[in-house]
Amino acid sequence: MFLLNHLFAALLLVLLGSSASANPDFWKHEWPETDFAKTSVTNWVEILSGGPPKDGIPALSDPQFIRAEQETRIGALEPVIVLEIAGSDPRAYPLRYLTWHEIVNDTIGGVPIAVTFCPLCNSALTFDRRVAGQTLTFGVSGKLRNSDMVMYDRETQSWWQQALGTAIVGDLTGTELHLLPSYMQGWAQYMAENPSGLVMVQPPHNRRYGRNPYERYDSSKRPFLYSGELPPHGIEALSRVVRVGARAWPMQRLREETVVREAGLEISWRQGQASALDAGTMAKGRDVGSIRVKDGQGRDVPHDVMFAFAYHAFWPDGTWMLGN
Repeated sequence: MFLLNHLFAALLLVLLGSSASANPDFWKHEWPETDFAKTSVTNWVEILSGGPPKDGIPALSDPQFIRAEQETRIGALEPVIVLEIAGSDPRAYPLRYLTWHEIVNDTIGGVPIAVTFCPLCNSALTFDRRVAGQTLTFGVSGKLRNSDMVMYDRETQSWWQQALGTAIVGDLTGTELHLLPSYMQGWAQYMAENPSGLVMVQPPHNRRYGRNPYERYDSSKRPFLYSGELPPHGIEALSRVVRVGARAWPMQRLREETVVREAGLEISWRQGQASALDAGTMAKGRDVGSIRVKDGQGRDVPHDVMFAFAYHAFWPDGTWMLGN
């Protein structure tokens, strides 16, 4: 049983008390500009309030950066999301900040991007914010579906499923964001590979950056506010899997084999990255390792390192790459 700190315990009470209100008529009062007649959601009970209201978890826009060699706050094993776009310096987005903000709207080399992290699913994905000639700006709706963050765009007030990168409510329902090939690694790994790279600086908000408000969450037997099916094959709900498209490789298999070459991909594992959802201080989290996914030409491939229950919830017919 994982240990809840005071913040997480308070959130639990709010969530449990609000779950009965999950229906479109209720949400219309809070979201008057969202067209709920356009939706792919068939079971509104799946959508729950996450406690904080709309923008109660403040997404970031136009973040500031410094050179990696100037950074002194981040521990060696602390996880960062790394994004490399041709013609621009690599950028690292530390989970010590994203755990508290969940979305960073940024622009790199003229490409508007959204770096996202859902702590309850361990899902870290980076999207191109351009849709049909329009650049969107994303915020945190305060809603959860299958324990995954529901984002929204400020331009059309449509709701987006973070794990899918797809609009599920509103004018843009069915629209898919273009996924960019970011990856996660430990801070020391990023520093070794990109000593002159950039890192996002601490945001000007009053948060306990570097602390994990979901202490021991990824040691729990059951996910938070999730009532769907658990993963097959005896795979633990909160174990990590590497998802590429509709396929998932269990992290335990990758840890044991270190390199797997399947389905036209090379997936490698190495130690050196702490779990952001283990110890109360992220820098002290247990080492879960870092993943890189490359294609046959050695190019980084978009992927996600997410919890097994979330993969099964959103890809119920997906392929489990279990090996021999």
